[in-house]
Amino acid sequence: MTPPAQIILLYFVIPLWLLAGLADWLCHRRTDIAHTAGPAESVLHLLMFAEMALPLLACVFLEINAMVFLIMIAAFLAHEATALWDVSYAVRRRWVSPIEQHVHSFLEMMPLTAGMLVASLNWPQFLALFGLGDEAPRWTLAWDAGKLPAAYVAALLAAAALLALLPYLEELRRGLKAVRARRRAFGNGGNGP
Repeated sequence: MTPPAQIILLYFVIPLWLLAGLADWLCHRRTDIAHTAGPAESVLHLLMFAEMALPLLACVFLEINAMVFLIMIAAFLAHEATALWDVSYAVRRRWVSPIEQHVHSFLEMMPLTAGMLVASLNWPQFLALFGLGDEAPRWTLAWDAGKLPAAYVAALLAAAALLALLPYLEELRRGLKAVRARRRAFGNGGNGP
């Protein structure tokens, strides 16, 4: 029988997380990020995507052990620091609506929630990371791709690409296009009104 924590993780937390990312992208479109905060903010969004893609891919394809937990924790902390940088940058350049702020809450809590569920499913190695429990920590990166159904993995990777990666790449493309248009309109400096 599949543990309830795994069902919650795979079929509720991860889909909600991806939908929150799409909602964030829609908020950015609504505030015309291409002409306000520009491509620099989009680069921060892609950085946050990468910071969360690394532990997600590790959990999908590797044996979950102390090393993977260390990667997850480091990536989460980097993501939180980048999220703070992102919002600090954005609020000086564009309106960040209450809805977008609420979406950001989901985007910050979903990785933590996912991490807690993964820890509950792999408790001995989570404890081992901190020198607790009965198991010794395992520090290897060991391939373990058969733990999830191939159809789920394919759907997850496709959803991540379609709902997160491609929208943020499109956002970056729009921002770069706006910068080029501004430079053409105001000369190479691009520092027009």
